[in-house]
Amino acid sequence: QVQLVESGGGLVQAGGSLRLSCAASGKFFSINDMGWYRQAPGKQRELVATITWADMTNYEDSVKGRFTISRDNAKKTVYLQMNALKPEDTAVYYCKMSLTPTYYSSRNIDYWGQGTQVTVSS
Repeated sequence: QVQLVESGGGLVQAGGSLRLSCAASGKFFSINDMGWYRQAPGKQRELVATITWADMTNYEDSVKGRFTISRDNAKKTVYLQMNALKPEDTAVYYCKMSLTPTYYSSRNIDYWGQGTQVTVSS
C-alpha cells in the first residue's frame, strides 16, 4: 500500500525558515510529478509548487523567490525549502505525488500526504 509521509512542519517566527519533506513508501513502478499544496483555515486548498520528473518547477506567485521545491528520486522524496516566511504562509501543507503503479500501467494515480501544519507568527 502506497503511503506519503510528511515531516518538517512547525511554528516559526516571520522571516524564519522551514524545510518540509515528503517520502513515499510502498510498491509502485515510478514517480512522475510531485507537488506541494496548502490549505489555510476557511480557504480552499491551493497549489504552492510542483516539480516534474524532468525537474521543471512551477511556483505560486506569492512564494516565488522564497520557496524552493526539489526532489530526490533515489529516496522517493520531495522537499520544500521555505525561507522568509510570512504569517500568510500559515496553513496545513500537503504533498502530492503522481505514481505509475506498474510497468504495464496505462495511467498514473495521485496520492496525498496526511498534511503538516506550518504556523508563522508575526
